[in-house]
Amino acid sequence: MMRIFMGLVLALLAIPGAAQAQQAPTIASPQAILLDYDSGTVLFERSADTQNFPGSLAKLMSMAVVFREITEGRLSPDTEFQVSEYAWRRGGAPSGGATMFAALKSSIKVSDLIRGAIIPNGNDATIILAEGIAGNELGFATMMNNEAKRLGLDNSRFTNTNGLSDPDQKTSARDLATLAAHIIRTYPDYYKVYSEPDFLWSKIRQNNRNPLLGMSLGADGFQTGYLKEAGFNLVGSAVQGDQRLIVVIMGAKTDKERAEDSRKLLEWGFRSFESRVLFEKGQEVGEAALYGGNRGGAPLTGVDTIRILVPRTGDQRITARIQYEGPVMAPVEKGTELARLRVFRGDQVALDVPLVASQSVAEGPLWRRAMDGAYELVVGLLRQGYNKLTTVKLTG
Repeated sequence: MMRIFMGLVLALLAIPGAAQAQQAPTIASPQAILLDYDSGTVLFERSADTQNFPGSLAKLMSMAVVFREITEGRLSPDTEFQVSEYAWRRGGAPSGGATMFAALKSSIKVSDLIRGAIIPNGNDATIILAEGIAGNELGFATMMNNEAKRLGLDNSRFTNTNGLSDPDQKTSARDLATLAAHIIRTYPDYYKVYSEPDFLWSKIRQNNRNPLLGMSLGADGFQTGYLKEAGFNLVGSAVQGDQRLIVVIMGAKTDKERAEDSRKLLEWGFRSFESRVLFEKGQEVGEAALYGGNRGGAPLTGVDTIRILVPRTGDQRITARIQYEGPVMAPVEKGTELARLRVFRGDQVALDVPLVASQSVAEGPLWRRAMDGAYELVVGLLRQGYNKLTTVKLTG
């Protein structure tokens, strides 16, 4: 039987100064998250896993699918798709919603449709892309859900390309932050489109709808969304110096509220935190108990340097747990993901990163496997519900 093991890591990061700088700003929005892009540290969250309707933020997943199709060679930016009557009526000028004003039966390049979907939030642009790539919106929604599953977005389900009202289409602030980080990291050239100030099509010039772009915050993306039943939503990202933050707001009562809450969180995040190294690249973090190996444990390390953001002033206790299903079966190859390192700030998960085997561990001799089997038989029941604890020193 496989069981959940946890190794406990404790540290007190003492930083002289007043603790009030740690306190987050007061915001009105019911769902929010502030994420450090480089380390993955969660600086602030409120109901970040609560599902809500994304509105036009569904287009982030639509674009992630489109970008992947281009990057993997199945689609060219120069390919032209025709504007169907369905796309024109449901997402174009007759719909009364956000549109790029694509003309009925015209042919438009994929590169222009991407800009039409991102800058003015054009619903017609995403439908045209969906029909051209998958034949219809339903087929494209399946691609969106497959991509969500691949990225581990467990609270997300998509039923259309653009976020138009549907009771089954939902996501969460945390999933959107994860998706935003994925787009920045995987498709940096296409991410640049999110910072373009305006878009001209059919002799109509439309400004970028992201209010953060004009706030002198260093913002360079993403998008806004709105549905009557969901409220006002926003995903934004900004860079100051060598630090990038991602903010998600969901369920705000007004467009002004979502913009103000986003601004407050970004300003506070840039002002109040600094990066600290917990473990250098290649440094051993701990061990995963090993079954049937030529040693009793598989040493664990991060994929890269493990960093976390901590308050610039004030003292803070950080608790970290190595969590995995175990004991791990030998043999183990170097680089195999075996566990997760979950770092807590109080009760809040501030960081969740994979741990991999830092070296290969071969299968042990028959006598060793027999001893491990006997040991598991005797103590297995006692170990259920028990957290195995080890102490690991945190650097910084």
